Amino acid sequence: MAEKEKREKIPRQPMPEQDPKERGKNFNEVPYGYTPELAQREAKRCLQCKKPKCIEGCPVGVKIPEFIEMVAEGNFIAAAKKVKEDNSLPAICGRVCPQEVQCEVLCVLGKKEEPVAIGRLERFVADYERAQGVVELPEIPPPTGKRVAAVGSGPAGLTLAGDLVKLGHQVTIFEALHKPGGVLVYGIPEFRLPKAIVEAEVDYLKRMGVEIKYNYVIGKILTVDELFEMGYDAVFLGVGAGLPVFMNIPGENLCGIYSANEYLTRSNLMKAYLFPEYDTPIARGRNVAVIGGGNVAMDSARTALRLGADNVYIVYRRSKTELPARAEEVHHAEEEGIQFKFLTNPVRFIENEDGWVVGMECIQMELGEPDDSGRRRPVPIEGSNFTMDMDLVVIAVGTGANPVITSTVPNLELNKRGYIVADPETGKTSREGIYAGGDIVTGAATVILAMGAGRQSSTAIHECLISKG
Repeated sequence: MAEKEKREKIPRQPMPEQDPKERGKNFNEVPYGYTPELAQREAKRCLQCKKPKCIEGCPVGVKIPEFIEMVAEGNFIAAAKKVKEDNSLPAICGRVCPQEVQCEVLCVLGKKEEPVAIGRLERFVADYERAQGVVELPEIPPPTGKRVAAVGSGPAGLTLAGDLVKLGHQVTIFEALHKPGGVLVYGIPEFRLPKAIVEAEVDYLKRMGVEIKYNYVIGKILTVDELFEMGYDAVFLGVGAGLPVFMNIPGENLCGIYSANEYLTRSNLMKAYLFPEYDTPIARGRNVAVIGGGNVAMDSARTALRLGADNVYIVYRRSKTELPARAEEVHHAEEEGIQFKFLTNPVRFIENEDGWVVGMECIQMELGEPDDSGRRRPVPIEGSNFTMDMDLVVIAVGTGANPVITSTVPNLELNKRGYIVADPETGKTSREGIYAGGDIVTGAATVILAMGAGRQSSTAIHECLISKG
């Protein structure tokens, strides 16, 4: 009991990070990460519960108390290996997963104090192992002779591939872009997830034997049925939800108005933020409005700031309470000077004589009764219209299912929004041998939930392949 009380009295350790005034001018990663001393001190806060709830909140089932105890004892390499038993992408998850609503929200310590910083410790052990140059490959069993195709190299596809190759199956990932990672490389900015981290995690999988084919648009170059004809025993569809969604209001096709998909892809994947070193143009506004309130909106706004904007506004139709973005991302945006316009919704965009956006007309909103999402519905206030001067607008109000693959797979059941219907426990679709998971099934969600879907499908595929002999 005395040891438990001692642990409870240790305060949650803050993570060192760049000064807000400086980081708004560069694309370097914002948090520096824990030092070994900070990591050990934070790890010692863990109560080592006999029935840990935190594991239940992890979609891939990381043995959280075990690896944290190793950190507390200074066995950082052993801790990294323990995490990798269940999570092939710990350096990524430690940075971008919403631990505060998953594993950390179930932390027993969190009932009285702040929960253990599980995500920060996961990031620390992964970074430490990589920095020490001691990343070891797991033992790979003899080949089973079974071949699996994964379409998409995002979190779901990478997790599935890592799981199956460790079971002796041959896995090939077909990626439409020229870089692996999916949303990890085209959607999340460098200052939140350095691309060198993604490359290192993917390299780990490739060293285990995962094959990746780039510039391969399944549904155009090959169909899913042709993959089966080539000898693949199962196909996993993890293509994400990359179809931009627009507001369908007047002026939305003006020059200077981007979808968040294009804006972030230009900056992140195509390195527009390093122009002219990389020859990718991108509009750099002085007064920028980002429409939306999720993580993508925060990423877009903070990118615009770093590209030289004088004023960046998050325009959101609900209040701060309803913001779907992670609290940490909102906090960082506020620190950097992003201005929030709550209970505000655009109704039209204003152009100049050259067809460029120069402003937008908005209407003020008030919150009514809850809608299907459980959040209070925004209702326009009649006669409250006003205008804002803008020379760049980014639309970040959501994404949809890209039909390139689904339209070329006969008898594949889709829901009314175009997403693939799949068993939530196994990823099985209406077509024999075809599995699906991640955003193409759930709609836009989190990295770790996509990884959890990849894990469930890998288990189901393995059981199916083994049963067939």
